[in-house]
Amino acid sequence: MKGPLFYSKILLFGEYGIIKDSKGLSIPYNFYNGALKLDDNNSETARKSNESLTKFAGYLENIDYDLVSFDIERLKQDLADGMYFDSSIPQGYGVGSSGALVASIYDRYASEKITVLENLTREKLLKLKAIFSEMESFFHGKSSGLDPLNSYLSLPILINSKDNIEATGIPSQTEKGQGAVFLLDSGIVGETAPMVSIFMENMKQEGFRKMLKDQFIKHTDACVDDFLKGDIKSLFKNTKQLSKVVLSNFKPMIPQQFHDLWKKGLDTNDYYLKLCGSGGGGYILGFTENIDKAKLALKDHKLEVVYNF
Repeated sequence: MKGPLFYSKILLFGEYGIIKDSKGLSIPYNFYNGALKLDDNNSETARKSNESLTKFAGYLENIDYDLVSFDIERLKQDLADGMYFDSSIPQGYGVGSSGALVASIYDRYASEKITVLENLTREKLLKLKAIFSEMESFFHGKSSGLDPLNSYLSLPILINSKDNIEATGIPSQTEKGQGAVFLLDSGIVGETAPMVSIFMENMKQEGFRKMLKDQFIKHTDACVDDFLKGDIKSLFKNTKQLSKVVLSNFKPMIPQQFHDLWKKGLDTNDYYLKLCGSGGGGYILGFTENIDKAKLALKDHKLEVVYNF
């Protein structure tokens, strides 16, 4: 048995802000994927995955039946037969490794599942998001449910607010474009839960809440609008502001050795960096109007282009 492939995702805009109702834009990233597999792979990785899935199955047994129910017996039988999640998605990198896993389990074992082929009304999208939020909380302590939603639908998702999400189209890529969105490998594995804890602790301070509303969310919303409209000039202006705000107020989420590199981008305008997911390691997201300049400036780092303007 090999289940369908589910892809990684990139939250272009909205990290942390969507917890407090900013806009957000999440796109599938087909470079990485994962699938449930049942074969006689006795590798350490397959065994670890099987153990983790067995714990996850125990958690799913206790999820509110009114929200979602699963064929737990079948899931347990498959796990006893050695099923594991075969994935190329790096864990702790902010590209949705647990999201793809959650999507694949829902797809295979959920009773009365909402399928991708249905007319996806806002109600259905919100129901899916609520289900995925509950499922993915097993991994992160608190989850918006967006990563699995993106992975499950394999469509760009526009978050207008907590209760208003829709599948959306994004401007098509221009292969020869000099502008690009890229991933920068920090070389460090990040953990979501501690980063979210720091954020929640900061939210107790009035000054931080004000900054989030007046600066962070304002620029995040503008970036989403600019990106969807294809207004590149305005997009880079707002991305620069967002990058500045993050450097000033989200320092714990930026690995120490990247603070100077972050500032260098702002000083030279060769590139602007922002968090990819919760930060703390994994990938850092970059935006540049000239990919050649950015590559030169970041030549000592691993850089992966994900979208061309």
